[in-house]
Amino acid sequence: MPEKIENNYDANSLRALKGLEPVREHPGMYIGPTDEKGLHTLVREVIDNSIDEALAGYCDTIEVKILPDGSCSIKDNGRGIPTGINKESGISGVELALTNLNAGGKFGGGNKAGGYKISSGLHGVGVSCVNALSDTLIAEVCQNGHRFRQVYHCGVPEEPLKIVEDTSETGTTIIFHPDPTMLETVDFNYDTLKTLLRELSYLNKGLKLTLTDRRGEKERSDAFCYEGGVVHFIEDINKGKETLFEKPVYFEDSDGDDKFLEVAIQYNDGYSEQIFPFSNNIRQPDGGTHLDGFKAALTKVINDAGKRLNILKESEKLSGDDVREGITAVVSVKIADAQYESQTKAKLCSTYVRGFVQKAVTDKFGTYLEEHPSETKELIMRCITAQRAREAARLAREETHRKGVLESTKLPGKLADCSDKRPELCEIYIVEGDSAGGTAKQGRDRRFQAILPLRGKILNVEKVRINRVLENEEIKAMITAFGCGIQENFDESKLRYDRIIIMTDADVDGSHIRILLLTFFYRYMRPLVENGHVYAAQPPLYKATGKGVPATYLYDDKALEDFRKEYGGKLELQRYKGLGEMDKEQLWETTMDPARRTLVRMKVEDAVEADRLFSLLMGEQPELRRQFIEENAKLVEELDV
Repeated sequence: MPEKIENNYDANSLRALKGLEPVREHPGMYIGPTDEKGLHTLVREVIDNSIDEALAGYCDTIEVKILPDGSCSIKDNGRGIPTGINKESGISGVELALTNLNAGGKFGGGNKAGGYKISSGLHGVGVSCVNALSDTLIAEVCQNGHRFRQVYHCGVPEEPLKIVEDTSETGTTIIFHPDPTMLETVDFNYDTLKTLLRELSYLNKGLKLTLTDRRGEKERSDAFCYEGGVVHFIEDINKGKETLFEKPVYFEDSDGDDKFLEVAIQYNDGYSEQIFPFSNNIRQPDGGTHLDGFKAALTKVINDAGKRLNILKESEKLSGDDVREGITAVVSVKIADAQYESQTKAKLCSTYVRGFVQKAVTDKFGTYLEEHPSETKELIMRCITAQRAREAARLAREETHRKGVLESTKLPGKLADCSDKRPELCEIYIVEGDSAGGTAKQGRDRRFQAILPLRGKILNVEKVRINRVLENEEIKAMITAFGCGIQENFDESKLRYDRIIIMTDADVDGSHIRILLLTFFYRYMRPLVENGHVYAAQPPLYKATGKGVPATYLYDDKALEDFRKEYGGKLELQRYKGLGEMDKEQLWETTMDPARRTLVRMKVEDAVEADRLFSLLMGEQPELRRQFIEENAKLVEELDV
């Protein structure tokens, strides 16, 4: 039992946090992680307010700028946050919205009160949280012929809202500089924001979003506006693929003024299922009632069409997996009073949405299939082919299970396992080649490091069905070693290692093997990547020695150039063409020692972009790969071929 403390616990021991204090006290409760993801959540929260104005029909342009001092500016041409005095609080609407966690146009009354009937936000904490976590925030509102301005520091206003000039403009501009004492990083990532704005422009057709980065010597910018909305979304995802429908099937539906649905569907020649569900412009990676309704309707209408066209017998039935093979679809709902499983909004729980979506898809997509019999026949035949392949895959799974690959406790013979059996402390290196694998086995710390050498390049799973995947010996070895299964049988709780580290040569072949492994993990064990279990080791390219120079390992050509400038004189360089050229001591101290190594965690920041890149780089269109390499060649100073 802990030692008793002095008994002075009374009413005065209690503390009530006021205003924005709870956010600064526990920022993670409001924005999630305080790393780069949390930083960009702040931008999203401000943009969501502007999107709400667009959904209400008052805004058609949103401008996002990263300013030279590291601040972020978000400007819209909506109505502007109300500037009048709120009777209940006695302060301006702007100050109320920026200093109170539960204040905004998202609560009670909807259109009757002039607020938002459909909103991206759920609890009204967005912009006030941004204010709390910014060392400086400037709010400018153009309204009623005036420009109003108010400055805050750590959520506290310098002075009341005041008029600074007359203007005919309308809208809101929020400029904030994130507080480095509250966040792990305050460096905005241009590509992350670019991905966000592109996605939002897909989901809000006709809305113009611009992004400008004014840091550095050369300004860069992008603009997004898609009149085709989610149709353009699908076309971009399927770019370069063979598709069944010449253009994506698009339809929309609404029920009164508080439920609106947009759906775009297109099938491609791949084997992956890509359905992107959104509600109120927020993607739900865990699905929810809108996705459930879509899947149920899709299975029904395709089965009904197969029987109507006498392709399927009455006793025959295609499963949901059969009808979704090769599908790319977007299901976007905009609804009032959206309910989610958690604050992260990863899963939609509004029960009435399932029936609304299911009825709309049944009616609209069913009508399309009736009006396009030739495309419908081709689709059904593809679904039947998928069903037969799935049966073959089932038999392959059963055979694999029978042989004990997926569930066996017998580990592959070439695996050098670690002695500790606590997964949270263990890691496994996937090593290119037997030679490097042998060195890694000798140099590792046997207590917590396991080594699995691979022979050659594994199968490109992007081009084959699962029955072929399960025939590959290297893939079977990984499945058995990891212990967590694949696809619908994946169980993260059974994972035998917390860190899966890809260790390949620092050359083109090594990069190719790495992308093949990542493709397999992404398609068959996706939670491994999403939940941060997959890493890439960073072996050095050079070892530099010289008179009066300590032996130094250099990991890229820029590091070598900087080293030459710092030390000058004559250097002796050892160029590592592969991991096998290192002895066990060198491999340990450069690449495997937790105290000195560098690991890069593989992340999936954007599922849409990840799907597109995996399909592009690993698919059947070599000309697209060539184009991608040419466009991105400037990012690589030198290729080792």
